[in-house]
Amino acid sequence: MDKEQRKKYIFTSITLFGAIAASILFFFFLFKLDIVVKGIQTVLNILAPIIYGLALAYLLTPIYNKFLNKTEPFMLKKVSKKRGTAFAKTISTAITLILMFAILTGLFWMVFPQVYKSILGIIDLIPQSVTKVSKWLESTFENNVQAQETFRQYFNEGSKYFETWLETSLLPSMQTFVTNLSTGVFKVLSFLKNFLIGIIVAVYVLNCKTTFATQAKKIIYSICNQNLGNAIIHEIRFIHHVFGGFIIGKLIDSLIIGILCYICLTLMKMPYTMLISVIVGVTNVIPFFGPFIGAIPSFFLLLIVSPIQSLYFIVFIFILQQFDGNILGPKILGDSTGLSSFWVLFSILLFGGLMGFLGMIIGVPFFAVAYHLISQAVNKALKKKNLSTKTEDYKNIP
Repeated sequence: MDKEQRKKYIFTSITLFGAIAASILFFFFLFKLDIVVKGIQTVLNILAPIIYGLALAYLLTPIYNKFLNKTEPFMLKKVSKKRGTAFAKTISTAITLILMFAILTGLFWMVFPQVYKSILGIIDLIPQSVTKVSKWLESTFENNVQAQETFRQYFNEGSKYFETWLETSLLPSMQTFVTNLSTGVFKVLSFLKNFLIGIIVAVYVLNCKTTFATQAKKIIYSICNQNLGNAIIHEIRFIHHVFGGFIIGKLIDSLIIGILCYICLTLMKMPYTMLISVIVGVTNVIPFFGPFIGAIPSFFLLLIVSPIQSLYFIVFIFILQQFDGNILGPKILGDSTGLSSFWVLFSILLFGGLMGFLGMIIGVPFFAVAYHLISQAVNKALKKKNLSTKTEDYKNIP
């Protein structure tokens, strides 16, 4: 057996072994899915501080870079290059952390107490508000006997359902809540511990991100040839552009919308302005469905206080979201994803169903990256066949 045949047999054997091993792993994954999921959850719980730190570092990087670009040239004029860079990184990190803590402190001291008071006020107001809404609807439909009877029927059924829910669901749940209170406190303390460690991790990542990026490039070029390595790095930069541009831009956009909502509702003398503004701002992070998700609970909150004001709110929220969708959003986000409205809707439904609220947020940029990679692969295959890569050229093919 010559050398070439020996290489061929070795390659065939390794390929067969890899295929068999992959098949075994695939069947194990299918039939032991619960064990795999538990294993992944365990690993994620262990790495929670690292994940928090990486997420914080990613969100804080634009702020950190801005201050670093301002301070580094100044420090390099005063001291040596090594010490100047170190001083600039220290100053930029300190300012970034101070801003982060200032924002978090502002949220806790300004927003949450008012939100808490609003929720308590709503609980106290519910009984008389239900009666008030009932009388308002009856007076509205006083000339329509059939509508009054329909309303009374639904109102009575809703009241009975609410009483049954109080007796069979809420009270037992409260007992369970009291029983599991210690577990809840432990989870909160565990989250705070992971978050504090995550801040330390974020500081390390912010100051060492250039080193990490250089090491990653070194690994990529050690595994791949230069052309493939360049292509991989190019795609990683594209992924960063899509995710960074969309997520950070959407957070800024939602913060502005929340502030505008608070100012306008205050001028309109609406109740629960802070609570509603928080709901509108948070849900606005979700593309497409965010305005509807935030407007529905806010509408019902106002409905139990003043039906007329709830109607004014619907008109206001429609104007606000038109402003966001047509003026503010495009200014901040631009065309960061490059997806049509249909694919945005598709990605939100798909990833929202798989991952819940988080999937609704990251689903659009994730799908945009997948769409881009598939488009690149399709265009590359068409070029190999000497075919056009323009979609319009395939329009009139029978």
